[in-house]
Amino acid sequence: MKRFYKQAGIASAADGHRVTLDGKPIRTPAKAEMVLPTAALAEAVAAEWQAQGEEIRPADMPLTQLAATAIDRVSKEREAVIEELVGYAETDLLCYHAEEPQDLVARQIATWQPLLDWATETFEAPFQVTAGIMPARQPEPALQGARRALETLSDLELTALASLTAACGSLILALAVRHGQISAEEAFSAAQLDETYQIEQWGEDEEARKRRALLLRDIEAATTFLSLCRLS
Repeated sequence: MKRFYKQAGIASAADGHRVTLDGKPIRTPAKAEMVLPTAALAEAVAAEWQAQGEEIRPADMPLTQLAATAIDRVSKEREAVIEELVGYAETDLLCYHAEEPQDLVARQIATWQPLLDWATETFEAPFQVTAGIMPARQPEPALQGARRALETLSDLELTALASLTAACGSLILALAVRHGQISAEEAFSAAQLDETYQIEQWGEDEEARKRRALLLRDIEAATTFLSLCRLS
């Protein structure tokens, strides 16, 4: 789509901060006005629109996409999104350790176990670890702890957390990012631990490199979005 505006900006609204193009409100795909709770987040979304060239490239506006998803979908399907995320917790990446080789097993334990311990302490969510790929049923207290953590989030935060969880394959990693326990880069490293190990053994092809770069970008965007939700 051709760029049709000169200036992106923000304006005060009764319930937050409206993102505008040439003074007119941006609308989501479902035609809702894009009104965001913090000026910092609204300014960041406006900056994405301002940075566009002659052609508008939605793929280059991850914050805008997350905001639109929160307004159009998550606000209306909040309970379904929480259920979906609890489903991730049932087979969380961090709970499935390799049986061998031992150096990979040791690396998984060193990276993942502190985060599992943190989840147990912070959310009263005692996740169980298994070796191999056969699914292991998580105890109900772990799932209930995860649910309680999700229910405290705003629609915007829940949207970013869903993006993080999908990119990492782990709700525990997403929650750790949300609570400042780890950075976006640390979440990526933990999520990609197994693949990084394989790359160290056999090398990395161009397709894998591009896919990993996109995953890191998604994780960084969702992390930025979460932080902007909490700024004034």
